[in-house]
Amino acid sequence: MTFGAAPAGAAIGGSGPYPADYETSSTLANHTIFRPQTLPSERLPILVWGNGACSANGLSQGNFLREIASHGFLAIANGAPNGSGSTNAQMLTQSIDWAVAENSRSGSKYFNRLDTTKIAVAGFSCGGVEAYAVSNDPRVTTTGIFSSGLLNDADDYQLRRLTKPIAYFIGGPSDIAYPNAMDDWGKLPSGLPAFMGNLNVGHGGTYDQPNGGEFGRVAVLYLKWRLKGDVGAGANFVGPDCGLCRTQWTVQQKNLTLDPPPTTTPPPTTPP
Repeated sequence: MTFGAAPAGAAIGGSGPYPADYETSSTLANHTIFRPQTLPSERLPILVWGNGACSANGLSQGNFLREIASHGFLAIANGAPNGSGSTNAQMLTQSIDWAVAENSRSGSKYFNRLDTTKIAVAGFSCGGVEAYAVSNDPRVTTTGIFSSGLLNDADDYQLRRLTKPIAYFIGGPSDIAYPNAMDDWGKLPSGLPAFMGNLNVGHGGTYDQPNGGEFGRVAVLYLKWRLKGDVGAGANFVGPDCGLCRTQWTVQQKNLTLDPPPTTTPPPTTPP
């Protein structure tokens, strides 16, 4: 497993506490792995990612994924660094399989370093359609749909089988995926926790901006909430006065609640 050469646009970085880079693994062909350069003591939740246009270039949203990794996540993109061709949804499942196996493999740098109970599947545009396809994997704990939506009603069965929280991050009415995303939003199962955020940046999002721009910032907050239990981050998405409700985002919510932090019982002052 080797770190990729870091061109000027792909320097080690991210705004989080764990400067991140990407690497490849011979045991996970045609994928790009974004991780903190120095693994923290905390276990890393996992994000598996489908690129825009189903591109097999794993660096397509590199700034965005490096930003996520710098906050203590393992992010695996479909496609090799600067790879060519197209990807498919099965590659997301391969990423999950690989991460789970590496976490349990003695001798792996990730041995007992990953939180395999917290796995997000997400993707941009065509990659979002890939994410939908594997959202029913029982190991997936949340789904992220970025400027994407199902292409026709024949695929609506993928919405009906959703059982885990889902979030949409869309580029506003000028986003070519906006009608599809809003159609999906209206068809989600009753009771499913769901967030819809629209930012008027169009279909291209902000992935190429430093640290993934506003989409990177908000994706980190969502993953901190759903994969790390960070209630402060979750407050950006929940309630009429949510953090994003007071910004340029247009927000919709369904069935969202902030789980209260665990309570601890103080020790008795006298022996029981």
